[in-house]
Amino acid sequence: MNYVEPLRNKKMIRNILVYLKNKNERDYMLFLVGVHTGLRISDLLRLRIRDVKDKSHIVLVEKKTNKTRRVLINKELKLELKQYCKGKQHYEFLFPSREGGNNPISRVRAYQILYQTGEVFGIHLSCHTLRKTFGYIHYKSNNDVVYLMEIFNHATPRITLRYIGVMQDQLDKSTEDMSFL
Repeated sequence: MNYVEPLRNKKMIRNILVYLKNKNERDYMLFLVGVHTGLRISDLLRLRIRDVKDKSHIVLVEKKTNKTRRVLINKELKLELKQYCKGKQHYEFLFPSREGGNNPISRVRAYQILYQTGEVFGIHLSCHTLRKTFGYIHYKSNNDVVYLMEIFNHATPRITLRYIGVMQDQLDKSTEDMSFL
């Protein structure tokens, strides 16, 4: 398995969002909800319209941990969800498959969407990129690893910093100016 890095550049994130919005509304929303909530792809794909429409928080039981999680829907995401949910039934999946029936896209399809988008931008994107990007941007905005440890349910700050790529950034910076010549 390839190691996945977060997106560190907000301009790149905005460019991806613009690209996806022009290409496919569902795929745009998948990316947007992913980077705004930090939810695992397995939890994102299970979301239904009723879980987000006119809500202040997404409340769910995480598939991996079986723990209840409450995630704020911030103003930006709320506005986008309001538009996206218009005309959709409460029981529909947020990210529906086009294969018929009331099913969400598969994890494989979500990966394909992100991977193909990454190819357009010359970067590697996968399902985990969304969660890691949320973590990285959250950490850089708040500079508090304790919040992220709680959000991600990690045991130590070191695990969280390594997970979001900050540990590697710090390691790189510590050796960047070394010279023996």
